[in-house]
Amino acid sequence: MDSGRKTPDHRVKAHERLPRHERRGEPRLPAVLATLAAILLYLALPERLLFVPRFILPALEVLLLVPLIAVNPRRMTRQNRFSRIVSLTLVALIGISNLVSLGLLVHALVTAKAQQGGPLLLAALQVWATGIIVFGLAFWELDRGGPVVRTQAARSELPLADFRFSQDENNDTIEEVADGSSHTSDWVPTLMDYLYVSVTNSTAFSPTDTMPLSTRAKALMAVESIAALITSLLVIAHAVGALDK
Repeated sequence: MDSGRKTPDHRVKAHERLPRHERRGEPRLPAVLATLAAILLYLALPERLLFVPRFILPALEVLLLVPLIAVNPRRMTRQNRFSRIVSLTLVALIGISNLVSLGLLVHALVTAKAQQGGPLLLAALQVWATGIIVFGLAFWELDRGGPVVRTQAARSELPLADFRFSQDENNDTIEEVADGSSHTSDWVPTLMDYLYVSVTNSTAFSPTDTMPLSTRAKALMAVESIAALITSLLVIAHAVGALDK
């Protein structure tokens, strides 16, 4: 290969767009939209899947979201102990409420007549979609210290990784792949990467191209897989029961 050949502009720009460059941080908007989507999905659940009055948890979650937006309104470059606790509490609140709704859904699907299961099947889709969002947010908040630390700290100062992405080991591959690796371009995962991990884990019930490394990552992925599997089995069983009527 000609060592004097100039690197194409699109390859150079690909490096410059990465969030660690110039310590720009991730945009705040995607996380806000994901959180609001989870809140709206909860608000749309049937009454029998709610364990507190409908607007209490969404109102509390919005209250937790507001100071996070205030700290980093456009890009996530600042973090203090308070904002870290609030962000983790917000994700935990959404996740726990969704798991409780899943438990109530299991009871409702088991006890409901097949002909009456239409709204519950739709609710199962809502619970499943919320699970994808909240576990994606959890992976995003925990891995390597969270979104702020991942872009603002030097590589040598990052906490141990909870997940190993394919980009983390692509530096010895062919040039057009290696140029996008963590080693070459200083790549770090963003929210979309973690949402993808959550989608594949909830559909394949196991990791695909991204491997969990830490105990907490494995525990979270196990909980998500089991919850998604239970939802899928119940929906299939209920649908088959309805067709047999």
